[in-house]
Amino acid sequence: MQLLIGELAKKCDVNKETIRYYERIGLIPEPERTDSGYRMYSERIFDRLNFIKRLQELGFTLNEIDKLLGVVDRDEAKCRDMYDFTVSKIEDIQRKIQDLKRIEQMLINLKERCPENKDIYACPIIETVMGK
Repeated sequence: MQLLIGELAKKCDVNKETIRYYERIGLIPEPERTDSGYRMYSERIFDRLNFIKRLQELGFTLNEIDKLLGVVDRDEAKCRDMYDFTVSKIEDIQRKIQDLKRIEQMLINLKERCPENKDIYACPIIETVMGK
């Protein structure tokens, strides 16, 4: 299967400029071109773009995806590099979870301080946030 950039963009639900950008930064390799200069993408690139999109949905940054794909693309030391990457990402996620739990508790505390039908000028949530 060979796809033109517009076909690939539509099939992957991304913008053509996104595909060109991913080429520029090395997330996907430059495609073959027709004699008239049109980019032709293989099914492998289609799969790679979907993999990139899925990682983004899971919260990975493009920089992290680049590192991850670098590990995947190399033949040597894949397992060790993937292990190190995974450990680092787990630590990052655990930090974010702790931050979110702190924010959640702060919001619960603020909510509990607020009587339901008070005038906006006497709202303890606003007063707390404003430092009054």
